Amino acid sequence: MYDLYVRHWLIHWLLNAVALVVVANLVPGISVDGFGSALVAAVVIGLVGATVGIFLKLVFLPFIILTLGIVYFLINGLMLMLASALVPGFRVKGWLAATIGSILLTIVNYLLNQLV
Repeated sequence: MYDLYVRHWLIHWLLNAVALVVVANLVPGISVDGFGSALVAAVVIGLVGATVGIFLKLVFLPFIILTLGIVYFLINGLMLMLASALVPGFRVKGWLAATIGSILLTIVNYLLNQLV
């Protein structure tokens, strides 16, 4: 049982890193130096999203509902920018790139997870 859980976690971690590389190739303001940086960035994005991201999404929940989810993508963009400040080799330049990157990252992650 434990082995299955670890395998599941590792597959999703790798898929998140692949999605990050794909998004970095699609969005001009986002860059990743290599797959190793993408792996570290995927972990940091997950940790930042699980801590600061949850808090911000709870605080801004009325605005998320009022804007039909647009603020949600802005918060995810902020998480990308925060992760880029923490991970060397992963850069996000500006709010527009962060917001577009968060939307594409959500879509690419969903598609890759559906393939697996």
